[in-house]
Amino acid sequence: MQPSLIRDYIIEWSRKDLPRGIDRELRVPFRKDKIVSIIGPRRAGKTYYFYQLMQRNRENSLYLNFEDTRLIDVDFREIRSLLRIYIETSGRVPENIFFDEVQNVRRWEIALRELLDLRQYNIFVTGSSSRLLSREIATQLRGRTFSYLLLPFSFREFLMAKKFLVKKHLTLDEAAHIKGLLRDYLEFGGFPEVVFEEVEKERILKEYFEMILFRDIVERHHLRNISLARFLLSFFLQNFSGEFSVNRISKALGHRKFGKNTLYSYVDKVQDSVAVFFLNRFSFKVYQRERWPKKVYLCDLGLARIMRFSEDIGKKMENVVFLELLRQTNKRPLLEIYYWKNTRGAEVDFLLKEGVRIEELIQVTYASGRDEIANREIKSLIDASKETRCDNLQVITWDYEDELEIKGKKVKFTPVWKWLLSKHLS
Repeated sequence: MQPSLIRDYIIEWSRKDLPRGIDRELRVPFRKDKIVSIIGPRRAGKTYYFYQLMQRNRENSLYLNFEDTRLIDVDFREIRSLLRIYIETSGRVPENIFFDEVQNVRRWEIALRELLDLRQYNIFVTGSSSRLLSREIATQLRGRTFSYLLLPFSFREFLMAKKFLVKKHLTLDEAAHIKGLLRDYLEFGGFPEVVFEEVEKERILKEYFEMILFRDIVERHHLRNISLARFLLSFFLQNFSGEFSVNRISKALGHRKFGKNTLYSYVDKVQDSVAVFFLNRFSFKVYQRERWPKKVYLCDLGLARIMRFSEDIGKKMENVVFLELLRQTNKRPLLEIYYWKNTRGAEVDFLLKEGVRIEELIQVTYASGRDEIANREIKSLIDASKETRCDNLQVITWDYEDELEIKGKKVKFTPVWKWLLSKHLS
């Protein structure tokens, strides 16, 4: 660590005007007895979210970006020295300290645990690594963290960025406008930079793909086989909202043979980037829930454009619904998300479990009328309801709304745009 470079960073930071972005929906506490961890994929807006939090007390906030070249070689033993340089340079003791991309500092959790023990600072960390949420880190910090997930823009935030004011009562024209914007959202996703870009959306998304591949997967984990890492990331982008197993991946590789341990390791490294999420199949037995196969979803649908071979709006709707359910875990920490599938192949897209209760079963289908909804989708929902004893049944459609009693079960049909906006409208 070079003190002169640290002072230069601090002086530059103190003079910087904080940009105003879209106010994100995520709410986190300011507490001196917990470290607040904000995890999310690269370019999801974590830094701007930090700026949003700093607005309440800019003067007494210190922001440390560990991807800045002046901080990139800071050792965990030097973090306390870094704070002393800030106090010396600014003449103030920071009340809030924001550590951005903290996973770049080896053994960062030791230094932050020492700071936390002082009970003098509100400590916030961000990272684009799911390992920050792992049990290992939670153990090393002795349960002293509150962890939250920040994804690219939700559809509600996307509409705010497009300056579309959602009203409680919409005209038919306004509803049609929302559905048009939803198609755009399903096509290009919610990465903030892409949402505000008018011309080069696809070029930006391609750069994101390469950045995730090399910085968050290959370089971070020192992987030697770049072609295998690229294949796996591409495979998941092509097969989002679908079921997969390591055996299936092995067959897709064809003549390029890799040991199962290598494949499992590389799959884990791709998941660690927070670019993709794996969903377990529900079972009442814990060990069976951890088995393969699993389903894969993308952190943002814009990435699917990089490897798209077909247009499947139903799969895109399913991915968007999954991401919205994932956002709800920030407010509902006991919420668990699964998919349901029986031995005959009947499947329900999402099963929501909270505590010991199965709260809801959700099916997603691209349908604008009752006649467009396949009987097998309804039958699967009824079968799952009987097996799990859950009577809260929901079918999310493109533009069909109703509530019907089918085989003694009430089934609610909700257009996806209304479902995505329901919290806002309420």
